[in-house]
Amino acid sequence: MRRFVPLTALLLATAACGGGGREQETRTTSQDLQTFDVAESPPGVTAPAPPPPPVSRSQTNGGPSIGPTAAPGIAFNYRYAFRLPGERISAVQEQHAAACEKLGLDRCRITGMRYRLLGEEDVEAFLAFKLDPAIARQFGKNSIESVTRAEGMLVDSEISGEDAGADIERATRNVSQLEEDLRRIETQLARPGLRAAERAELQIQADQIRGSIRATRANREERRESLAKTPMVFQYGSGDVAPGFDNRSPLKTALKDAQENFVSGFATLLVILVTLLPWAIVLGFLYWLFRRFGGPLRRFLNPTLRDQAPTE
Repeated sequence: MRRFVPLTALLLATAACGGGGREQETRTTSQDLQTFDVAESPPGVTAPAPPPPPVSRSQTNGGPSIGPTAAPGIAFNYRYAFRLPGERISAVQEQHAAACEKLGLDRCRITGMRYRLLGEEDVEAFLAFKLDPAIARQFGKNSIESVTRAEGMLVDSEISGEDAGADIERATRNVSQLEEDLRRIETQLARPGLRAAERAELQIQADQIRGSIRATRANREERRESLAKTPMVFQYGSGDVAPGFDNRSPLKTALKDAQENFVSGFATLLVILVTLLPWAIVLGFLYWLFRRFGGPLRRFLNPTLRDQAPTE
């Protein structure tokens, strides 16, 4: 009996150790499964993609969020067209002008403005700016948001660029070449004993070169101005004169056109009737006078007819 006691104890210890290992493995597996459920999908299982974020109304009416790539020497030109309710165009136009004035004259200037009321629902307007190139894109985005808040939308946008830097470099080279030609001609004019005809010809060439230098320098300054100030134009419209697409019903438009044509035709006939009616009344009155007093007047004027008795 004493021999079997150590062996029995050893078997019991081994069983206990095996049970503890199985229990620990079970807990570990359970924890691993819980981790997969919360943090990530188990291996071999693809997690569903998260739903896209909701698109707000301002994003759908604001156009694509695409801006030109900043590049040295490129002069950009911004143009936007907005469609709004007619009664809100003037308020939005004033908001855009106030935003420009708030930036200061060094960063934004208003160069043109127009507002036209063409009918009860037909309004067209525009606003032109000269902006600091560093803030032009953001100013346009902010302006689009203000239009969207006024229940309007962006219907057309255009950002064009010109390589003004290359034009400036080309103009600088041309000025240098022209100045060199002018110095050469002035050197020839300074020679003693120059004939009068040759001197006159050289004077004409020198004047032409000076004119070319002035024109080239003016063009170069204009291109530099285009780099320093970015033009931006806003166009507003509502009703039939609104820029962009027209979402009106074709049947409703046709009926409206038919009504306008009928009213226009009736007005034309009324004008003709009013113009001819007085003349018709005068002619009718003259005809009645002729029928009423024509016979006695002829007998009074003609003696031969005066003695004849009227036939019955």
